[in-house]
Amino acid sequence: MYRTNRTIPLHKHIALVAHDSCKQSLVEWTKKHCTALKSHQLYATGTTGNLLAKETGLEITALLSGPMGGDQQLGGLIAEKKIDMLIFFWDPMNAAPHDPDVKALMRIATVWNIPVAINQASADFLLQSSLFEQDVEIEIPDYDRYLKERLK
Repeated sequence: MYRTNRTIPLHKHIALVAHDSCKQSLVEWTKKHCTALKSHQLYATGTTGNLLAKETGLEITALLSGPMGGDQQLGGLIAEKKIDMLIFFWDPMNAAPHDPDVKALMRIATVWNIPVAINQASADFLLQSSLFEQDVEIEIPDYDRYLKERLK
């Protein structure tokens, strides 16, 4: 696959997701980082998004609940280059009925090379990185060039 670059802008589009057993941890983490997050566009799967908006007062675009298609909606937004960063408080100790959707979400985030945090420590590292407060160039698949080559 050919590669190209895209810019993750200063004002990022950040997805926030949490398994049920991790939702309160994500609420507390988001409250702690409210100031850093408020200048960014926030998205979340349904239950998490509504809970975060209620508890933090932040404006959050809530998609469908993860098991109802929200994980797939986020994956689509990532593939469309509309999400720049994923913070997913994941519970590795409990299997969820939508585990294939979660795996697909993590796969698409990796394909499109966006920063991903899967716990509080890695989320802290992302927000405290100097890259969080600036435009950042990342390498992504050059799907347009791929199509041109395939359709010759």
